[in-house]
Amino acid sequence: MTETIFEFLSKVGFTHPLHPALTHIPMGMVMGAVVFRLASFLPRLKILAKTGYHCVILGLLGIAPTAFAGYLDWQHRYQGEWEFFIILKMVLASLLTIALISIAIMDDPENPKFDRKTGFYFLIVLLAIGLGFSGGELQYG
Repeated sequence: MTETIFEFLSKVGFTHPLHPALTHIPMGMVMGAVVFRLASFLPRLKILAKTGYHCVILGLLGIAPTAFAGYLDWQHRYQGEWEFFIILKMVLASLLTIALISIAIMDDPENPKFDRKTGFYFLIVLLAIGLGFSGGELQYG
């Protein structure tokens, strides 16, 4: 299946990996969520907590297609070989998914507080940084 997809894409002129293009959805939303959450603690900007929460939801929705594209690229480029950075990305992506689900369930964007929930926002940005670093190491070594 993987080779069929990449052969078709090659025929239409697309020869790049699929995963990097899709990573901007969850990674951008994670960065946005943290920025909006922090901005919501400024006077008169409390409403931005809702925007940060919406970024979390959109980032969560973007994880499945991004992970699937990563799987396809892994099979195509690395023939499914288990490398350290592949394993690290899988672990970090799983942890990011769990953290985003936790925020989606327990956060109250109507009443943002600098508490454990905000700590999860800091956690997701750290996980996103780790994912970006490990992806860069895979791609550019």
